[in-house]
Amino acid sequence: MTLLLSVLLALLLDYLFAEPKKFHPLIGFGAIAQRLEKNLNGNDANKLTGVFAWAVAVLPVTGFAYILQQLVSESSWLMVLIGAVILYLSVGWQSLLSHAMDVAYPLSQGNLDEAREAVARIVSRDVETMDEQAVATATTESVLENGADAIFSALFWFVLLGIPGVVFYRLCNTLDAMWGYKNERYKEFGWMAARADDVLNFIPARLTALSYLLAGNKEKAWLAWREQGANWKSPNAGPVMAAGAGAIDVKLGGSAVYDGCEQVRPILGLESSNPASADSIVLACQLLNRALLLWCGLFVLMGVV
Repeated sequence: MTLLLSVLLALLLDYLFAEPKKFHPLIGFGAIAQRLEKNLNGNDANKLTGVFAWAVAVLPVTGFAYILQQLVSESSWLMVLIGAVILYLSVGWQSLLSHAMDVAYPLSQGNLDEAREAVARIVSRDVETMDEQAVATATTESVLENGADAIFSALFWFVLLGIPGVVFYRLCNTLDAMWGYKNERYKEFGWMAARADDVLNFIPARLTALSYLLAGNKEKAWLAWREQGANWKSPNAGPVMAAGAGAIDVKLGGSAVYDGCEQVRPILGLESSNPASADSIVLACQLLNRALLLWCGLFVLMGVV
């Protein structure tokens, strides 16, 4: 019951206040990670160096989170409050929806330049030459994929392992976003950050895909997940985005430009599915909300039982 109350309170806090604009703990953690990378990722850096940097960044904070949970475990209400605040700082529900709608609204009004500016804040691909469909595709993909990373995985690890579980997950996920690139600079140094995130997201990603299936068009979601989920370069994003694309009957993937280089990615969604548009961004947000409602219902049943 304590975990249930923490989850519901954390989601309420996120709904009311969204992500803190200033003084977010992850900003401080990111600054520490940047300094570590700057000092350790030299010409002679290798996987072992990256493992050491990852451990220095993640393990002490996780250890503190474990001690904190032990200290407050004697008081149920204190446990609820502390757990809720930490989980609130670990999820990005309303922030994700807000960023997506910042793209969808100008796109629906035909304001492509404003939509490009907004999508540049949530994706790493080049946006200067994007047309309306490319902007909508990028944003829809971001909502579906980050729904797993920013919401459902955090909930999964909090319910499973409490405060240290969600702290460990969020730190690992943040390092993956900073170090997990497969370019020359991070291929060796960021290996541990990328692998840790892959492992931690393996089960939650598939639970997210299942949630999208149950919350949307079940037949098309299952068909896309089964036939296309393994085609994506990320073992966890593939099932999530394929199931999400089928669930809202939209076609995703295809050509995208990263750092001036065009990449042709596998198509997600059925051949007969609709092209991405401002409407598909809204549909992705609605799907995410329905999936989250399913999780909350399950948590309530778990708490009752």
